[in-house]
Amino acid sequence: MDPVEILMHWLAKNYSKLILLAVVLIVAALIDKALTKVVRRMLDKSQVPNASIFVNILRVVVWVFAIGTLLQPVFGINPTTLFTALGIGGLAVSLGLKDTIANVIGGFGLMLGRVIQPGDYVKVAGITGTVKDINWRQTIVRERNGNEMVIPNSILNTASLEKLDPSNECLVSVPFTAKAGVDVERMKADIVSTVEHATVGLANPQYKPVVKLNGFTPYGIDGTIYAFAKNDLLLSTMADAVAQSIAHADYLEHRAVGSGE
Repeated sequence: MDPVEILMHWLAKNYSKLILLAVVLIVAALIDKALTKVVRRMLDKSQVPNASIFVNILRVVVWVFAIGTLLQPVFGINPTTLFTALGIGGLAVSLGLKDTIANVIGGFGLMLGRVIQPGDYVKVAGITGTVKDINWRQTIVRERNGNEMVIPNSILNTASLEKLDPSNECLVSVPFTAKAGVDVERMKADIVSTVEHATVGLANPQYKPVVKLNGFTPYGIDGTIYAFAKNDLLLSTMADAVAQSIAHADYLEHRAVGSGE
């Protein structure tokens, strides 16, 4: 019997199984796509944090159910026998995947406990940035310089984690010394106006610059300009723009610059 006849004979014998296999896989793919879209919309509208870990869990459930449906009629495998075998081997698998299991459980703890969620500004393990996503194994934190740091979820559950207020995260401070005897209120208003004009396109529009006076020195009045950078800007760029904007102001006391006294 030539190979073509063998193939045709096999297809004639198994065509019903192939049709069932194709139908189940297509239906599972459609359900996967539809449920993923619906769940993402629901998470966006609800108070439940939106992260890929929830969508991934749903997708796994759909495909496990689809495969379980195919085991007996298509592959001739009793699902009960398979799950029993998996249960026996589960201990060995869990020992080999203990880090992965710890990360998955850690991700659940972070999300369900609302410890952090995508969009939060955090500082953890010396890394400061925005939480981009929390998935099965790790949390992705994006720093201001564009670097994306991948932190295992198990570490987040044991390391010191600090959630930052957005205004603090984008804050830069630029110290200055004003001449004694200046009109303080006029100077503060001039600084705010100058900084706002110089940082258009750099500043976070939610916050305005603030000027605080700290006290007196032998040279004059010490103060600090607080400005707020937009999310995708390096803080050093914002600080440089603020410093340059007032560098030649006539109310500054330049003798204080670089003084060690």
